[in-house]
Amino acid sequence: MTAFALDPDQRKWCAELRTLAAERLGPLAAAGEPGRVNRPLVAALGELGLLEKLFSAGALDLCLLRESLAYGCTEAETALALQGLGSYPLVQAGTAHQRERLLPEVIAGRAVAAFALSESGAGSDAAALELRAEPDGGGWRLTGGKCWISNAPDADFYTVFARTTAGAGARGITAFLVPADRPGLTGSRLDMLSPHPIGSLDFDAVPVGPQDVLGEPDRGFRVAMNTLNLFRPSVGAFAVGMAQAALDATIGHTSRRTAFGGPLKDLQTVAHQVAEMATRTEAARLLVHAAAAACDAGDPGIAKRSAMAKLFATETAQYVVDTAVQLHGARALQRGHLLEHLYREVRAPRIYEGATEVQRTIIAKELYG
Repeated sequence: MTAFALDPDQRKWCAELRTLAAERLGPLAAAGEPGRVNRPLVAALGELGLLEKLFSAGALDLCLLRESLAYGCTEAETALALQGLGSYPLVQAGTAHQRERLLPEVIAGRAVAAFALSESGAGSDAAALELRAEPDGGGWRLTGGKCWISNAPDADFYTVFARTTAGAGARGITAFLVPADRPGLTGSRLDMLSPHPIGSLDFDAVPVGPQDVLGEPDRGFRVAMNTLNLFRPSVGAFAVGMAQAALDATIGHTSRRTAFGGPLKDLQTVAHQVAEMATRTEAARLLVHAAAAACDAGDPGIAKRSAMAKLFATETAQYVVDTAVQLHGARALQRGHLLEHLYREVRAPRIYEGATEVQRTIIAKELYG
């Protein structure tokens, strides 16, 4: 890849992924229940080798993978991304035994992972989390709750971030690997605008021991931030995929639909809106690719680049999808229409994995630092 374009092999791979998402994964997604983990879909991602690619790909390939899947099947993209989000703490900080036990199951699509950081009082301010890890012999007991956890309560294991040292802020948090069948762990589903599997978790003195720790005690916040920093540019890629799908649908619609004596595309106000949609989508894509390429190269300033990519791409996707709905008219509001689906999907990425306002704060701190 140059600074401005993908090479032929990358373009071919993206086209193959789009087709695969639409033809093979789309029907599995349609057969699933909104708000629930779609295990046949996760299994298919494993059988097709996409989950293995998730863990072996660099940041740029991860972005190409997520954008291409999002274009053809947002549910498949989300299922793949959530496997990565829930498992990457295990990849970066797990022991050899932890990785050998769980990663093959995740890659094969047989085990579902979840990333349990957010709480009702600690969303954007993740360091304020209050789930307590209270000492109990040689281990701890987890007491409290988590909220807005993707794949909860259906996951097979959770990467759980809990406070092991009171009053220590980000320095007093430990990451734990908690199986779903651990005594005292229960959960419930949340009915969200986006059709994602999201729920809450309740911890009633859930036992964990040293063998469940990911990394080191009191240093789990860095595990969480490293995971989010890796996935932020690719959240932008997810958004770009949705924006491109909305843009292409709009180009097709405005080319065919007639009004006032000719196709909509001949109306300057329509053509200019489509041009703006296309320009912003391409700018978002380039910003995402630049952040991913910098991450792969180990360049400095990754936090700022990742935040910029996530910020701009998710805000752009919201604009593009909203404009696409407007240009399609009432048909785009019908349940089951592509744009009705994208309209519900596109809102959440501006909040999760660091809201737009958090990204601006990160960028400002980097600029003034």
